[in-house]
Amino acid sequence: MQKTKSKRYKEIVEKIDKHEAYEAEEAMKLVKEVSNASFDETVELAVRLGVNPKYNDQQVRGSVVLPHGTGKTVKVAVFAKGEKAKEAEEAGADLVGDEDLVAKIEGGFLDFDVAIATPDMMGMVGKLGKTLGPKGLMPNPKSGTVTQDVGKAVQESKAGKVEFKVEKAGNIHVPIGKVSFEIDRLVENFNTVMDALVKAKPAAAKGQYIRNVSVSPTMGPAVKVDYRYIK
Repeated sequence: MQKTKSKRYKEIVEKIDKHEAYEAEEAMKLVKEVSNASFDETVELAVRLGVNPKYNDQQVRGSVVLPHGTGKTVKVAVFAKGEKAKEAEEAGADLVGDEDLVAKIEGGFLDFDVAIATPDMMGMVGKLGKTLGPKGLMPNPKSGTVTQDVGKAVQESKAGKVEFKVEKAGNIHVPIGKVSFEIDRLVENFNTVMDALVKAKPAAAKGQYIRNVSVSPTMGPAVKVDYRYIK
Protein backbone atom coordinates (compact mmCIF):
# COMPACT_ATOMS: atom_id res chain seq x y z
CA MET A 1 0.00 0.00 0.00
CA GLN A 2 1.50 3.32 -1.08
CA LYS A 3 1.99 5.87 1.66
CA THR A 4 -0.12 9.00 1.19
CA LYS A 5 2.01 12.12 0.89
CA SER A 6 1.38 14.58 3.69
CA LYS A 7 0.07 18.09 3.11
CA ARG A 8 3.42 19.43 4.32
CA TYR A 9 5.28 17.27 1.79
CA LYS A 10 3.07 18.48 -1.06
CA GLU A 11 3.61 22.09 -0.01
CA ILE A 12 7.38 21.64 0.02
CA VAL A 13 7.38 19.89 -3.36
CA GLU A 14 5.44 22.82 -4.76
CA LYS A 15 8.25 25.09 -3.55
CA ILE A 16 10.66 23.34 -5.90
CA ASP A 17 10.68 25.15 -9.20
CA LYS A 18 11.47 22.47 -11.79
CA HIS A 19 12.88 25.12 -14.09
CA GLU A 20 15.13 26.78 -11.52
CA ALA A 21 18.66 25.68 -10.63
CA TYR A 22 19.39 26.31 -6.95
CA GLU A 23 22.67 27.06 -5.24
CA ALA A 24 24.12 23.86 -3.73
CA GLU A 25 23.32 24.82 -0.14
CA GLU A 26 19.70 25.66 -0.91
CA ALA A 27 19.34 22.48 -2.99
CA MET A 28 20.54 20.31 -0.09
CA LYS A 29 18.14 22.09 2.25
CA LEU A 30 15.23 21.30 -0.06
CA VAL A 31 16.33 17.67 -0.42
CA LYS A 32 16.28 17.30 3.36
CA GLU A 33 12.85 18.92 3.57
CA VAL A 34 11.22 16.71 0.91
CA SER A 35 12.63 13.51 2.38
CA ASN A 36 9.54 11.66 3.51
CA ALA A 37 10.66 8.05 3.97
CA SER A 38 10.77 6.13 7.24
CA PHE A 39 14.50 5.42 6.75
CA ASP A 40 17.59 7.59 6.34
CA GLU A 41 17.50 8.15 2.60
CA THR A 42 20.59 8.37 0.42
CA VAL A 43 21.19 11.68 -1.34
CA GLU A 44 22.06 10.98 -4.96
CA LEU A 45 23.82 13.30 -7.37
CA ALA A 46 22.81 13.00 -11.02
CA VAL A 47 24.80 14.75 -13.75
CA ARG A 48 24.12 14.84 -17.49
CA LEU A 49 27.35 15.22 -19.42
CA GLY A 50 28.01 16.52 -22.91
CA VAL A 51 29.80 13.37 -24.06
CA ASN A 52 28.99 10.46 -26.34
CA PRO A 53 29.95 7.31 -24.40
CA LYS A 54 29.84 5.10 -27.51
CA TYR A 55 33.26 6.54 -28.37
CA ASN A 56 36.20 5.27 -26.31
CA ASP A 57 37.79 8.71 -26.18
CA GLN A 58 34.69 10.17 -24.53
CA GLN A 59 34.44 7.76 -21.62
CA VAL A 60 34.23 9.32 -18.16
CA ARG A 61 35.24 7.09 -15.29
CA GLY A 62 36.96 7.52 -11.96
CA SER A 63 36.67 7.47 -8.22
CA VAL A 64 36.96 9.88 -5.32
CA VAL A 65 36.95 9.68 -1.53
CA LEU A 66 34.11 11.74 -0.05
CA PRO A 67 35.41 13.92 2.82
CA HIS A 68 32.41 12.95 4.96
CA GLY A 69 31.80 9.45 3.63
CA THR A 70 28.57 8.04 2.26
CA GLY A 71 26.93 7.30 5.61
CA LYS A 72 26.89 3.64 4.68
CA THR A 73 28.83 0.80 6.28
CA VAL A 74 30.84 -0.63 3.39
CA LYS A 75 31.70 -4.33 3.22
CA VAL A 76 34.96 -4.95 1.37
CA ALA A 77 36.10 -8.23 -0.21
CA VAL A 78 39.75 -8.62 -1.22
CA PHE A 79 41.28 -11.21 -3.54
CA ALA A 80 44.88 -11.61 -2.37
CA LYS A 81 47.46 -14.10 -1.13
CA GLY A 82 50.25 -14.14 1.41
CA GLU A 83 51.50 -10.81 2.70
CA LYS A 84 48.94 -8.89 0.64
CA ALA A 85 46.12 -10.89 2.22
CA LYS A 86 47.51 -10.05 5.65
CA GLU A 87 47.76 -6.37 4.66
CA ALA A 88 44.10 -6.36 3.59
CA GLU A 89 43.00 -7.96 6.86
CA GLU A 90 44.95 -5.44 8.92
CA ALA A 91 43.36 -2.60 6.95
CA GLY A 92 39.89 -3.84 7.91
CA ALA A 93 38.72 -5.92 4.93
CA ASP A 94 35.60 -7.94 5.70
CA LEU A 95 36.52 -10.87 3.43
CA VAL A 96 39.95 -11.94 2.22
CA GLY A 97 40.78 -14.97 0.09
CA ASP A 98 41.91 -16.39 -3.23
CA GLU A 99 40.56 -19.65 -4.70
CA ASP A 100 38.27 -20.11 -1.70
CA LEU A 101 36.70 -16.65 -2.13
CA VAL A 102 36.25 -17.20 -5.87
CA ALA A 103 34.49 -20.51 -5.17
CA LYS A 104 32.28 -18.87 -2.55
CA ILE A 105 31.16 -16.20 -5.03
CA GLU A 106 30.61 -18.82 -7.75
CA GLY A 107 28.30 -20.48 -5.23
CA GLY A 108 26.16 -17.35 -5.06
CA PHE A 109 27.72 -15.33 -2.24
CA LEU A 110 27.61 -11.58 -2.95
CA ASP A 111 27.32 -10.00 0.50
CA PHE A 112 29.83 -7.19 -0.06
CA ASP A 113 29.83 -3.71 -1.59
CA VAL A 114 33.36 -3.39 -2.99
CA ALA A 115 35.77 -5.95 -4.45
CA ILE A 116 39.52 -5.30 -4.54
CA ALA A 117 42.20 -7.52 -6.07
CA THR A 118 45.95 -7.61 -6.47
CA PRO A 119 47.04 -7.75 -10.15
CA ASP A 120 48.26 -11.37 -9.88
CA MET A 121 44.76 -12.48 -8.84
CA MET A 122 42.95 -11.10 -11.89
CA GLY A 123 43.41 -14.24 -13.96
CA MET A 124 41.37 -16.07 -11.35
CA VAL A 125 38.94 -13.22 -10.65
CA GLY A 126 38.27 -12.80 -14.37
CA LYS A 127 36.13 -15.96 -14.23
CA LEU A 128 33.68 -14.01 -12.09
CA GLY A 129 33.09 -11.33 -14.73
CA LYS A 130 29.53 -12.38 -15.55
CA THR A 131 28.66 -12.44 -11.85
CA LEU A 132 30.45 -9.31 -10.60
CA GLY A 133 30.29 -7.17 -13.75
CA PRO A 134 26.51 -6.56 -13.92
CA LYS A 135 26.53 -5.58 -10.23
CA GLY A 136 29.40 -3.13 -10.64
CA LEU A 137 31.62 -5.21 -8.37
CA MET A 138 34.34 -6.26 -10.82
CA PRO A 139 37.78 -4.98 -9.73
CA ASN A 140 39.18 -2.48 -12.22
CA PRO A 141 42.55 -0.67 -12.42
CA LYS A 142 40.85 2.58 -13.52
CA SER A 143 38.84 2.74 -10.31
CA GLY A 144 41.79 1.76 -8.14
CA THR A 145 40.37 -1.62 -7.16
CA VAL A 146 43.10 -3.62 -8.91
CA THR A 147 46.20 -2.60 -7.00
CA GLN A 148 49.24 -3.76 -5.07
CA ASP A 149 48.41 -1.22 -2.36
CA VAL A 150 45.45 -3.19 -1.02
CA GLY A 151 45.73 -1.65 2.44
CA LYS A 152 45.17 1.84 1.12
CA ALA A 153 42.38 0.67 -1.20
CA VAL A 154 40.53 -0.99 1.68
CA GLN A 155 40.89 2.08 3.91
CA GLU A 156 39.62 4.41 1.17
CA SER A 157 36.62 2.18 0.46
CA LYS A 158 35.75 2.07 4.14
CA ALA A 159 36.18 5.85 4.42
CA GLY A 160 33.67 6.61 1.68
CA LYS A 161 35.26 6.14 -1.72
CA VAL A 162 32.71 6.32 -4.53
CA GLU A 163 33.12 5.38 -8.17
CA PHE A 164 31.54 7.07 -11.16
CA LYS A 165 31.12 5.86 -14.72
CA VAL A 166 29.20 7.51 -17.53
CA GLU A 167 26.14 5.56 -18.66
CA LYS A 168 25.03 5.02 -22.25
CA ALA A 169 22.79 8.09 -22.15
CA GLY A 170 25.64 10.31 -20.91
CA ASN A 171 24.54 10.39 -17.28
CA ILE A 172 26.44 9.91 -14.03
CA HIS A 173 24.83 8.84 -10.74
CA VAL A 174 26.78 9.03 -7.47
CA PRO A 175 25.67 8.80 -3.81
CA ILE A 176 26.95 11.79 -1.81
CA GLY A 177 25.67 11.04 1.68
CA LYS A 178 22.53 10.61 3.73
CA VAL A 179 19.61 12.95 4.36
CA SER A 180 20.64 13.02 8.02
CA PHE A 181 23.97 14.68 7.12
CA GLU A 182 24.45 18.35 7.94
CA ILE A 183 23.92 20.59 4.90
CA ASP A 184 27.54 21.77 4.82
CA ARG A 185 28.76 18.15 4.73
CA LEU A 186 26.48 17.31 1.82
CA VAL A 187 27.70 20.41 0.00
CA GLU A 188 31.34 19.48 0.59
CA ASN A 189 30.76 15.93 -0.67
CA PHE A 190 28.89 17.36 -3.67
CA ASN A 191 31.74 19.74 -4.53
CA THR A 192 34.30 16.95 -4.20
CA VAL A 193 32.48 14.77 -6.75
CA MET A 194 31.86 17.67 -9.13
CA ASP A 195 35.55 18.64 -9.02
CA ALA A 196 36.49 15.03 -9.83
CA LEU A 197 34.06 14.96 -12.75
CA VAL A 198 35.49 18.17 -14.17
CA LYS A 199 39.04 16.81 -13.91
CA ALA A 200 37.87 13.63 -15.68
CA LYS A 201 36.63 15.57 -18.72
CA PRO A 202 37.83 13.78 -21.88
CA ALA A 203 39.94 15.84 -24.28
CA ALA A 204 37.61 14.75 -27.08
CA ALA A 205 34.53 16.23 -25.37
CA LYS A 206 33.36 19.31 -27.26
CA GLY A 207 30.90 22.03 -26.29
CA GLN A 208 29.31 22.27 -22.87
CA TYR A 209 30.57 19.43 -20.67
CA ILE A 210 28.26 19.78 -17.64
CA ARG A 211 24.71 19.90 -19.04
CA ASN A 212 22.50 19.35 -16.03
CA VAL A 213 23.00 18.71 -12.31
CA SER A 214 20.44 17.58 -9.74
CA VAL A 215 20.26 16.00 -6.29
CA SER A 216 17.49 13.91 -4.80
CA PRO A 217 16.68 11.70 -1.81
CA THR A 218 16.06 8.01 -2.52
CA MET A 219 12.27 8.31 -2.54
CA GLY A 220 11.87 12.00 -3.31
CA PRO A 221 11.86 14.49 -6.19
CA ALA A 222 14.98 15.87 -7.85
CA VAL A 223 16.23 19.39 -7.20
CA LYS A 224 18.29 21.09 -9.91
CA VAL A 225 21.62 22.57 -8.85
CA ASP A 226 23.20 25.66 -10.37
CA TYR A 227 26.49 24.61 -11.88
CA ARG A 228 26.58 26.90 -14.89
CA TYR A 229 30.03 28.24 -14.11
CA ILE A 230 31.51 24.90 -15.19
CA LYS A 231 32.33 24.95 -18.90
